[in-house]
Amino acid sequence: MADEEFFRNLPKVTLHDHLDGGLRPQTMIEIADDIGYRLPAGSADDLADWFFETANSGSLAQYLTTFDHTTACMQRAGDLRRVAREWVDDQVADGVVAGEARWAPEQHLRAGLGLDEAVEAVAEGLREGMDAAAAAGKPFIARQLLCAMRHADRSLEIAELALRHRDTDLVAGFDIAGGEQGNPPTNHLAAFHLLRDNDFFYTIHAGEEGPLESLHEAVQVCGAMRLGHGVNIVQDITRDPQTGRYLLGRHARFVRDQQIPLEVCPSSNLQTGVASSIKEHPIGTLIWLGFNVTLNCDNRLVGSTTLSREYALVSEAFGLSTMQLAQIALAGASALFIDHAERTRLVQQMTLPWFQASVNERGGGVQPDLWDR
Repeated sequence: MADEEFFRNLPKVTLHDHLDGGLRPQTMIEIADDIGYRLPAGSADDLADWFFETANSGSLAQYLTTFDHTTACMQRAGDLRRVAREWVDDQVADGVVAGEARWAPEQHLRAGLGLDEAVEAVAEGLREGMDAAAAAGKPFIARQLLCAMRHADRSLEIAELALRHRDTDLVAGFDIAGGEQGNPPTNHLAAFHLLRDNDFFYTIHAGEEGPLESLHEAVQVCGAMRLGHGVNIVQDITRDPQTGRYLLGRHARFVRDQQIPLEVCPSSNLQTGVASSIKEHPIGTLIWLGFNVTLNCDNRLVGSTTLSREYALVSEAFGLSTMQLAQIALAGASALFIDHAERTRLVQQMTLPWFQASVNERGGGVQPDLWDR
């Protein structure tokens, strides 16, 4: 098994990483002390343990309750700026070269900030992080995705907010987030139509806990350009008990054949009950069948994880070669909501380190087909 340190030294991209799910515990403690907020633990280590253990419940609803504490520490402009800056710093330290920080501005207004002020504060933090990374010789591409909460009724307002800031504050896309059960993506069609009319990117949380119908609506009715999680697409895949052959239903085949990127977050899915172990996670089947899989953390604090750890877990569980994991990393880069020329340069820059790592892994031999096992 290639360990976490091995993957930390290789360039990666994160598409699905919630800003409010990756705070440093010490940062939370310092902000909470300043604003008089009571956290569930007093030390950084104990707080990190509390988040992981509370979220590790097998229930998305229980998992989401932990965000009451993180968002409480992200209500002032300075705190949003600090969290965004540290988000970049932590990604760079993990060997990530580009990423989209997603968050829901509507959840950060309790201290008097307006929606626009909140977006501007996060943009300032992301810029500070990028400037520091460039000065250290480790350039990083940061963007923000604005989420609307799918159980609320502000999605059109948040879509309008995203469009206002698309050219000034690193806002690259839109998303709907929150509990999927009972909150279908079609509740937010007006927002998606507005974004389409204005040629703007968006992804949709779908297929995390909801039924196949939620995925179908996200893709065929709402026009999702990427799918947040998407792992429940396996509900439309069966396996012949006699031959072992996989049989794809029409929707699964469409998602696979259109190569709609899936933002898969293995450790998070284990915490919310998608699978009981990493070896039983649908990602192995999805990779094998040629779906456009990208690998992500979802929430680094809540999942006690890093992107390098996710690569190591998947590598060990499914026996993937370095070249197979390279394809996943490059799929993430190719799916970024950024300018095509910038994306192309990034893919080119990422390719050589992964190829060289694969050559070293195989002792310099001839590289087989990427999916040859």
